[in-house]
Amino acid sequence: MIVRIMGEGQWKLADSHFAELNKLDDELLAEMESGDEGGFRRTLNALLDAVRRLGEPLPDEALEPSELILPAPEASLDEVKEMLSDDGLIPG
Repeated sequence: MIVRIMGEGQWKLADSHFAELNKLDDELLAEMESGDEGGFRRTLNALLDAVRRLGEPLPDEALEPSELILPAPEASLDEVKEMLSDDGLIPG
């Protein structure tokens, strides 16, 4: 799976990491729904850190289609809400 973090680049992640990312996505969705700005910020950073830690960065010149696009670390709660589907940021 190719994941893009807006403003940073792309990472290639094995499908086996999807469960960990999904757990963080569920937490993020719950914090957004409750309006927990502090929790939202912590979990968004944990989600992005997991992508960076688990994935292999693609070179800047690589133009692979991203299967998942995540917000930039400084994205506001409202900006992230606009990116959500019914499942959160990560489908499934």
